[in-house]
Amino acid sequence: MTKVAPIDQRKADHIKINLEQDVRSTLTTGLENYHFIHEALPELDLNRLDTSLSLFGKPLASPILVSSMTGGTSEAETINLRLAEAAQSCGVAMGVGSQRAAIEHPEQARTFQVRRVAPDILLFANLGAVQFNYGYGIDQCRKAVDMIQADALYLHLNPLQEAVQDAGDTNWIGIAKKIEEVCKKLEVPVIAKEVGWGVSEKTAKLLADCGVQAIDVAGAGGTSWSQVEMHRAPDEFTRQLAATFVGWGIPTSDSILNVKKAVPDMTIFASGGIKDGLDIAKCIALGATLGGMAGNFLKAAAISTEQAVEMMKLTKRQIEVTMFAAGADKLESLKVGKLIKL
Repeated sequence: MTKVAPIDQRKADHIKINLEQDVRSTLTTGLENYHFIHEALPELDLNRLDTSLSLFGKPLASPILVSSMTGGTSEAETINLRLAEAAQSCGVAMGVGSQRAAIEHPEQARTFQVRRVAPDILLFANLGAVQFNYGYGIDQCRKAVDMIQADALYLHLNPLQEAVQDAGDTNWIGIAKKIEEVCKKLEVPVIAKEVGWGVSEKTAKLLADCGVQAIDVAGAGGTSWSQVEMHRAPDEFTRQLAATFVGWGIPTSDSILNVKKAVPDMTIFASGGIKDGLDIAKCIALGATLGGMAGNFLKAAAISTEQAVEMMKLTKRQIEVTMFAAGADKLESLKVGKLIKL
């Protein structure tokens, strides 16, 4: 029987593979099919556009989300602290990676605890929803939130990753009911998050019925976690199994529209293959509230806090220039007839 790698080793593998290997899906986000109508006479001042918003009682300077990535190792701690410092400086939201490692090994909690450098940011805790079938419940959810003084809790949904992972957690029966119980009992908002294969209309409706307050669609078109698992597979069988699904999933643009159609009032976070502020602006025009990026921020934070700040500033400016050239003075204006599908 194959020896299963401990959680901390898996986290280290994930960082290394994402930084060094090509783990992109063969699908695209679909955002390339959308374009803003250019306004040659915008009647706006670029430096007076409003990209601010408020979410879960916290002000944000722009609709940028540092998507959940990592934690559980010393390298992950460094990256999380740099990302959080940058997020604090730029006034954007941030999620941490799955905190299961720190729930089971409390000495690792420090690798997720970023409030010491980011007291004001909108911060999301993170646990895998499938763990509700493996001994987790409301107590672990509260621990995850309290551990990092989070404003909300991500419950991530990764059935395909678990299915192609060596000894993954593949019993998903009854998870919806358990998500519903957590939504009723937890003191902070619950957000359902895919990890890179998108959300269907059926799933969006099911999650809304569970009581989640937001859905992060994390659509296909960016990192494929089946490809990540392929690179760390312990044998050829598992490697080939994971490699099969490089083109699986619902593109990010379609996922946003699926949620919007199924649950019109749901708060949507858009992530999955988003590469810049123009993509984030497109997602907002399609109906999202925040746009999340991981890869670009991870690569920048692996160098320094300053690089992460520069990447966030660039992303914000890209959103502003998009709004300026499309004739939108605020984020809501992007949603009114500014986007066309080719």
